[in-house]
Amino acid sequence: MTETSLHSESPAAEARFGDYVTLLKPRVMSLVVFTALVGMLAAPVGLHPLVGFAAILFIAVGGGASGALNMWWDADIDARMRRTRRRPVPSGRVAPEEALALGLALSGLSVVMLALATNWLAAGWLAFTIFFYVAIYTMWLKRSTPQNIVIGGLAGAFPPLIGWAAATGSLALEPWLMVALIFMWTPPHFWALALFMRSDYDDAGVPMLTVTHGRPATRAQILIYTVLLAALAVGTGFTTIGGALYLAVAVVLNALFLKGAWTIWRRDEAQAEADDYRVEKRFFRLSLLYLFAHFGAILAEAGMERAGLSIGGW
Repeated sequence: MTETSLHSESPAAEARFGDYVTLLKPRVMSLVVFTALVGMLAAPVGLHPLVGFAAILFIAVGGGASGALNMWWDADIDARMRRTRRRPVPSGRVAPEEALALGLALSGLSVVMLALATNWLAAGWLAFTIFFYVAIYTMWLKRSTPQNIVIGGLAGAFPPLIGWAAATGSLALEPWLMVALIFMWTPPHFWALALFMRSDYDDAGVPMLTVTHGRPATRAQILIYTVLLAALAVGTGFTTIGGALYLAVAVVLNALFLKGAWTIWRRDEAQAEADDYRVEKRFFRLSLLYLFAHFGAILAEAGMERAGLSIGGW
């Protein structure tokens, strides 16, 4: 941490249970849980429902542990950003050392319990994911390079791989395709947010692409990554985790996503400021639906396959 006062001052008010829940980043955790669940259920080997529930629970705990450690380390940055200044640590409701202790305790608990519930391969990938998010992304990449979101996006992409490993005790091409889908989705998703958050990253000194290269370059990068993402997403429809239903979802959503990225690329800042970044905000909201819909389609394809109702024959 770079701001000593955040470590030395005691909280201004007694923390509530909800503050500790907030430390775990429940909205991010919901994405972790869902994609890990899809990875687990898309695997060719089924788990006992109780074992499966335990696995998802401990993966969620590991995701929450990463969130707590992220908030501990980033408290100085969070205090300078409008979007994050009311988080428990920068607002003084939770002491930094409490966030650190909670994150470390939950990290150890989640890894050990996932190993006991399933296998050490899944637990090892969970441990690596926590390490990557905290040490590689939060402590290093976020503050040092505009590629922070690109490289750091791997941390958020691993949950389906962990879910698959929990079910099978091994890895295969299919979970890596799901990892790639999240990895390629992350940059346009976060860069769209960076466009309409305007000065937040400047104020915090975070080298987001909008800060280091400007918004026109960011708009171009959103389009480039969206084109690559669309090719990957549609191509996945022709693999064993795809099918006719998935392909239909992918074609429609990626057409909309490409249209949105193209529109963003053609706009300048004067146009964006005139309508309060309406197009960028709409693209960001679509990006949330985008990932859930693709993984929901993968889950549906797996369910139909098990029920003998698969359509498309690939």
